[in-house]
Amino acid sequence: MIAAAALCSASLPEQKAVAATGAPCKHAARRALFHTHSLRRYLPSSHAMDILWQYQFRIILLGDSTVGKSSLLKRFTDGIYSDVADPTVGVDFYARSLDIEPGVKIKLQLWDTAGQERFRSITTSYYRNSVGGLLVFDLTNRKTFDHVREWHKEVSEHILPHHMVYILIGHKSDLNKDRKVSRDEAEQLAAELGIRYVETSAKCNSNVDRAFELLTRDIYELMKMGEIVTRDGWDGVKSGLTAKVLYSAEDEEELAPPSAEKSCHC
Repeated sequence: MIAAAALCSASLPEQKAVAATGAPCKHAARRALFHTHSLRRYLPSSHAMDILWQYQFRIILLGDSTVGKSSLLKRFTDGIYSDVADPTVGVDFYARSLDIEPGVKIKLQLWDTAGQERFRSITTSYYRNSVGGLLVFDLTNRKTFDHVREWHKEVSEHILPHHMVYILIGHKSDLNKDRKVSRDEAEQLAAELGIRYVETSAKCNSNVDRAFELLTRDIYELMKMGEIVTRDGWDGVKSGLTAKVLYSAEDEEELAPPSAEKSCHC
């Protein structure tokens, strides 16, 4: 069963970063606190939650304000869409679990960041603790597409010497008549950045699940290859109490029992 809910689980340094930035951030803190208290009424204890997933990935949504990051998250986690949405203040938190393969459940902690420049001091504190990022732009707004490189550069430089797994999202594909960015342009940018590209619509529920699932699978495969590992003091990837021993495709072939040889009847 898929669990969908808003979740606040920021580390102490991140909470300090929110608290230290002034009045607007107090609203973000209260919103995060409300999410946490709401969860306690519906979810089992933290120990019970631990055994429900094998790995936890922290994923951050990046992009200009009004590109629809919150709408994507609400569609993905709650299955709902609204034409009216309040702008994100600071950072909001959501969660959902995906069964990535038999016996492997991945819990996604999803961070919705404010796109406005005045909140940048808050959102940058979350970059380092994320393993994956959705670079979101509005297909009907050329400027949001032009800013994708800036978002990618800012985050990539901030988390050095480590790396983040990205996926490029062209959002609001339902407004095709108002499109300002062609698919070819977006695919070319994605190729230059070395990442996937998916066009989505939260309103029509088009490719929303697919976008998150592709990013989750990419992270999981990199874990199997040993290119992403858990690290002390890093919350990008965490192992649950029932974590699975991961093997690459090549290792799995080597570990597989030999097939019985066919007898010769010549």
